[in-house]
Amino acid sequence: QVQLVESGGGLVQAGGSLRLSCAASGRTFSSYAMGWFRQAPGKEREFVAAITWSGSSTSYADSVKGRFTISRDNAKNTVYLQMNSLKPEDTAVYYCARGSGPSYSSGRFAYWGQGTQVTVSS
Repeated sequence: QVQLVESGGGLVQAGGSLRLSCAASGRTFSSYAMGWFRQAPGKEREFVAAITWSGSSTSYADSVKGRFTISRDNAKNTVYLQMNSLKPEDTAVYYCARGSGPSYSSGRFAYWGQGTQVTVSS
């Protein structure tokens, strides 16, 4: 059973930074792509960023490009989301997810964490 546990959320002022972490259980973490998604109140969950199994390729939503950076440490079974220049519209619950394979091109994510709240005040 795969378990994903997010941490690092909190309250920050606009323009500030946060780094989210997602720790994964299991020995196959390094074989799968990972992603970050978010869901704001009253809105559907949306894609934020994804990274391939090796970390050699990444993808970002246009709304976060240039401000957020996804990375991973396969030795620690952890994926990160560095968020800079935060805006009030970034307020949401952020979820990490494990892809169904080594690449994120399929868009399929099979396992999800419980989420961590990020609140950006203006």
